[in-house]
Amino acid sequence: MKKWSRDGDVVVGRFDRQEAAVVRGLVSQIQDMLLARADEAPQDELSELTGIRTGPSTAPDDPILGRLLPDFHRLDPDAPDPGDLDSAAALRSLHEPELLDLKTGAAGVVLDTCPSEGGEVRLLPAQAEAWLASINDVRLALGTALDVNEDMPDELPPDDPRSPHLGVYHWLTWVQETLIEAVMS
Repeated sequence: MKKWSRDGDVVVGRFDRQEAAVVRGLVSQIQDMLLARADEAPQDELSELTGIRTGPSTAPDDPILGRLLPDFHRLDPDAPDPGDLDSAAALRSLHEPELLDLKTGAAGVVLDTCPSEGGEVRLLPAQAEAWLASINDVRLALGTALDVNEDMPDELPPDDPRSPHLGVYHWLTWVQETLIEAVMS
């Protein structure tokens, strides 16, 4: 892939077949994880009548989903007030369905606009924003799985099982950075 560029209001990128497969595969995996989480939402008659959806009141057990769907309210571990737990659960239940919709929608835009065989990608401003959000979600998930932190070297020893995946993480970082540059120019 070459750097993203601008053609008027359109952001243009080009992916070869393998790059498109990586982007589509990773975005699809994240979308599947998020859709599975959405399926965990409680079903009740009131939501069917009003259209007001609620989500799970507890944080996901999976660390990757936990990173993608953080608590909406940070709990003070030293606070004796159990109301903190109730407010965190209520906020999650109210807001997680919308967050899931936004994240799966952004993933859908990437899957709709990234050709499966590779080729040119032309993004309108809203589509570029969706790409940025979705690539960020993939990087968060991959970074969590690889335990990426500020002390991690740019390269790992070849015998480290994370080594090939770290290269993908760095490539996605570059894709995201150049897309930001093109959007901002």
